[in-house]
Amino acid sequence: MPLTVLVDYDSGNLHSAEKAFQRMAQEVDAGEILVTSRPEDVARADRIVLPGDGAFPACRRALGAHGGLFEAIDEAVRIKARPFLGICVGMQMLASWGREYQDTAGFGWIGGEVVRIRPSDPRLKVPHMGWNDLVIDRPHPVLAGLATGDHAYFVHSYHFLVDDPAHLLAHADYAGPITAIIGRDTIVGTQFHPEKSQALGLRLIANFLQWTP
Repeated sequence: MPLTVLVDYDSGNLHSAEKAFQRMAQEVDAGEILVTSRPEDVARADRIVLPGDGAFPACRRALGAHGGLFEAIDEAVRIKARPFLGICVGMQMLASWGREYQDTAGFGWIGGEVVRIRPSDPRLKVPHMGWNDLVIDRPHPVLAGLATGDHAYFVHSYHFLVDDPAHLLAHADYAGPITAIIGRDTIVGTQFHPEKSQALGLRLIANFLQWTP
């Protein structure tokens, strides 16, 4: 039976994500969903999901503080080419650098940096919080059935500027483009929370659980 792990490193409440992944795993017969902080579970997983709420430096430190956990994720994704989904700060940490509060090295899996959102309209508040329309930039199996104009739920003050435009799969507009989905090889990441994005989010989760890159 396929195993998808949601990595728990004390950076966010995983309850709603766990429920959404369990629901879609049942619907598409995608095997077991396991919330874990154990490197050995990551090592045997068929798919890996890395959530993250809060500030980039705190999440990066928290992940590094769980002995062997990042190393297990890195080996599973970069060496074994397991499908990987990063959510919110879990997506931001794929970058080369995070610029929130201090310069913090990311995983460097997708070139770019995480910078503060600066809307061109000063009336727009930061954080960017609530529903916004997606604009699909590039087709991808994890985006099957999603279309420009579909709504996703965002809560963030920083976003990922990719070095290579080919890695930008979708964006939102907030008086300027906001990176929404990135991807390369067996890696995808969403700035928004799919588990809070209703029909769009559940479809994306189901697609990820069936993705065989």
